[in-house]
Parts: sequence; structure tokens; C-alpha cells
Amino acid sequence: MNQEALQRELLKLFEAHGVELEVDDEWLVTEGEFPAVSAQWQPPAAGGPGWLDVDVVLSEERQIEVSFPGHGQGEAGVREALQAFEREALHVLLASCWYVTDDRRIQLQSWELGLRSWDVFAGQPVLSPEDAAMPEGWLAALGDAMRQESPSAELHWLQIFQRRDAEDGLTREVLLDNEPWARGEQALAALNWPASGTVGSFRGFVALDIRDY
Repeated sequence: MNQEALQRELLKLFEAHGVELEVDDEWLVTEGEFPAVSAQWQPPAAGGPGWLDVDVVLSEERQIEVSFPGHGQGEAGVREALQAFEREALHVLLASCWYVTDDRRIQLQSWELGLRSWDVFAGQPVLSPEDAAMPEGWLAALGDAMRQESPSAELHWLQIFQRRDAEDGLTREVLLDNEPWARGEQALAALNWPASGTVGSFRGFVALDIRDY
């Protein structure tokens, strides 16, 4: 799938969920302004998956960067990655950036951080195997970790990834606004995960924004 075809697929995906974007060179823009969206496909290499990199630009200074794997060859890999984007992050982005909220697809919470109230939009965790169970309280644990921060009064986002396999053991990563977040990793580590011999993975995406009264 070439870049033009990928852009068309992304445009249709947003339109299917009630957001009309306009093409501006390699970007899809919102009525000529931000938020703006772009995607790039990195084909598989060295036996690994391909990766769909999606950028959502919020302003001249800030942008959300998310990536999703696609294991198939050619167009099949791209479509697999697009499906992962839709399942994991799209509905969080729609709610937090375009104010199109589908509470069937995301979990809504309110957090008190410092003296401010925040609206929290959490995507459904993507688990492998699909019948795996998340530890109870994973989202509340991240909220407790955020209370130790001093977030600025603007949109913030969390990307969560954990994998345990037989060869490499445990990999865990939590990003806050695209940067590694040690407190988030510590919060996840303290949860009651399945036994260490269990193989599987977890991906999650969460956004929080200052409440507009």
C-alpha cells in the first residue's frame, strides 16, 4: 500500500467515526487547523513485523506519536496495523482531541490531580492471548502515579506496553507524552500479574485533559 492509499484509508477511518478531515499534502487537517494527522508505514524487516506510525499534531509544539505492528506481508500488514490503531487508540484520540466520545469503546473516569479535575479517556486494553485478564486496578494505579506529578493544564497521554515471553523474559514500558515514565512503570510492576511463567502481552492507551467547566 503506497502513501496515498494509506492516507485514503486513514481518512475513511476517521469519517466512519464522525470526524471529517481534509487533505493537506501528507497531512489530514481539521478545517485547515490542528489537530492534524499523518501516518507512515515501515515494511517488515529481519523477520519482525511492519510498523504503522501515526502522528497527531496538537499544536506547533506538541504531537502524539503512536505505533502499531502489522505482521502480514504487503497490504495485509498495513490493514492489520490499522485495525490495531482503531482498536487501541482511535477512540481515545477521537474523545480527547475531537470531542467525539463513544463510551462503548472507552472507559471514562475523573481524576483529581492537585487542585484540578481531569477527564480521563482509557482505551480497551489489547491483550494477547485475547482471553487474558488484566490485573484489577491498573488504571487507578496509573492515576495514583499521576498524582505524584505536576501536569500542565493541557492534554496528556499515556502509552502502556508489557510483554512476557519465553526467550526475552519481561519487557515493560510506560510513556507519558512520548517520554519514558518511571513512576508509571513502577505502578504497573506493583500490580498482581499472572505467574512469571505466563506468556502474553498488554498494550494500552490513555489520555487525560483538564476539565472545562
